[in-house]
Order: sequence, then structure tokens, then C-alpha cells
Amino acid sequence: MIVVFGSINADIFFSFEKLPRPGETVLTDGYSLRPGGKGANQAVSAARDGADVRFVGAVGRDPNASTCMAALEEAGIDTSSVHVIDGVTGTAVIAVEASGENQILVASGANTKVSAKWLRDDLLTLQTTLLLQMELPQAETEAAIRKARAKGCRVILNDAPFRPLSREVLADVDILIANEEEAMGLLGGGPDLEKADLARGLARLCRGTGIVTIGAAGVVVAHGDGCFKVPALPIAPVDTVGAGDTFCGVLSAALDRGEDMIDAVRRAVAASGVICTLPGAQSPELNEERINAALADLPSVTHT
Repeated sequence: MIVVFGSINADIFFSFEKLPRPGETVLTDGYSLRPGGKGANQAVSAARDGADVRFVGAVGRDPNASTCMAALEEAGIDTSSVHVIDGVTGTAVIAVEASGENQILVASGANTKVSAKWLRDDLLTLQTTLLLQMELPQAETEAAIRKARAKGCRVILNDAPFRPLSREVLADVDILIANEEEAMGLLGGGPDLEKADLARGLARLCRGTGIVTIGAAGVVVAHGDGCFKVPALPIAPVDTVGAGDTFCGVLSAALDRGEDMIDAVRRAVAASGVICTLPGAQSPELNEERINAALADLPSVTHT
């Protein structure tokens, strides 16, 4: 079972040929409203890869809440621990250019009210994987990590958007996932560090597995006594929003099924490539069959 303690947002998408520069106004024909939020994106991708997923979070009392909740429920996620509170649902404004690059502005809304106290004991068992990101209040995320560690859960943390975390908190995390900039922030290192050194540094901060995502170059993983790289799926991206979230969700689903680390990471990399070819971060076109097909096109793992 996977429990996602995370954010729920309504994403308002604008598409442009080129993203605006500071002070520049650019025009487009229209926009779309789609369900999002890093936590919800992770949960949906895990569920679409066959995992049993429970979500702990919050939405507001506004029209956007129904859109977000419907997407979670359509993916088969248990939403009985999602609270409805006064105020607005978290909302993100996302500008995407033709290359797939994006800019994101987030109003956290109901996400600021989520509490680690909502994590019931029956959700935290020896068979639970707790998946977290950093779009909720940091103190509550840290409290959730401590609570899960005390119950013997597997804890997977994606430190995105980046927040500095204490060594004591990170020591309770089993798998620590960050992009290059986030990893350098956690380690206090500069851009001259090799990707493998960043992954090994993350592994030393947590309970043994550090993962550095490097966009179109794939991921580097330090696990156990080894370090390996999985290249990205060769694709023409349509929309890179949600790629990292999909990686985290599918990685959690694969590990929850008992796959070993290399196979789980390969599957997660394949899934993150697939989502980049689809519009939105929670596309229903992401599924087990499509991920299986993408695995055949994934370049070989290299060990470092």
C-alpha cells in the first residue's frame, strides 16, 4: 500500500511558442484547467501503474475542488483522508512553451492546512510506503516522516520544491530523490560535483538510497554498495510538467510490488518519459501497458 501525504492543486495551463521574459507580455488563444499538485500527480501515476494508493491532503470549498477530487477517484485512489476545508483549493498557473519547458506559479491554498495528525495509525503499517514532497507545510511533512519511521514504514521523499532539511529528518528517509539543484542545496556542494557524487551524497544523508534526476539525461542512483545511471527515454517532449512526479509515483508502485531497485528505477524513468509526450501531469493515457511498451525503448543501465 502506498500512502501519499501531499498537495492537491488545480493547474491552469497556458501554452506559448516561447515563454515570456521578465517584463514581457505574450498572448495565446486560450487556457485549460487540469488537476495537479505534486502529491496528487505522484498518487495518480502510482495508481495508474497498479498500486493501491491512499491520499492524505486537503481541498477547499470552491469549484476547483471537484475537478481535483474527480481525477483522484477516477484513478482508483482512496480519498477518504482528503479533508475539505474553508478557503480555496491550491492553484497553479503553468506556462508551457513549444519546447516543453515551463514556468509555474503556485498559490498553496488548502495545502497550507494539511496536518500530519491526519495520518491514522491504520495507514502506517510495515507494508506501507509513505510518499512525500515539499508542497505542504514543512513542519507537517517532517512530522509525517518521523511518524512513519516510528511505525516501520518505507519513506520516500522528493525534496521538491526544494526546502533545506535537517540531518535528523533526512536520517528517517529511506529513499531521497532530488534534481541536481536540489541535491546541491541539500549537500552544500557546487556545480562541479559529478552526478554520481551527488547521488552518493544523498544516500549518505538518508538510509541508503539517493536518486538524482537529471532531466533529459535520465537519473543517477546510489543504492547499497553501487551506483548506476538509467538514461532517459528518447522522446520529443510535449509537456514536461509532472515528469518528476510521475517518476516518484511509479518508482513507489514498482517497489511496493517487490521489484528490485534497478528494475523499479527503469520503470519509473520509462513512465516519466511517457508523461512528457502527453498533455498534463495526470493524463489518463499513462497506464501499465504504455509503460511496459516504453521499457523496450529505454537505453541500457550503466554502472559507475
